[in-house]
Amino acid sequence: MAMMPKRTKYRKAHRGRLKGFATRGNTVAFGDYGLQSMDWGWINGRQIEAGRVAANRATGGAAKVWIRVFPHKPISAKPAETRMGKGKGEVDYWAAAVKPGTVLFELGGVNEEKAKLAFKRVAHKMPIKVRMVRRLPTT
Repeated sequence: MAMMPKRTKYRKAHRGRLKGFATRGNTVAFGDYGLQSMDWGWINGRQIEAGRVAANRATGGAAKVWIRVFPHKPISAKPAETRMGKGKGEVDYWAAAVKPGTVLFELGGVNEEKAKLAFKRVAHKMPIKVRMVRRLPTT
């Protein structure tokens, strides 16, 4: 089942504009390793779910997986071969608006090689460029 909000204030939203870099959610907070975005873009609920499944399968269920993004944004679309007018289309899917620096997924409880393999599998499911980051050591 694709991720989507339980309830929203408004059914449809404007597209908006993605600019700037992530100032929040840009560090590894829960696990040992994270998957950080390097591009702007929308990641829909199905892609997030596919990434979660890929991470779980790659680690054999040994790792704890944290999903750091949630699709709050409704993306609407009109049916193919429809004439102009008649209002805005119905909600097609839900997306998370992602900026460069946002940590998308985190893994804990596995070694670096296993995390690297898992994030490589997850990266193939993502529509944007991503990289693996490590948790900063606490002093």
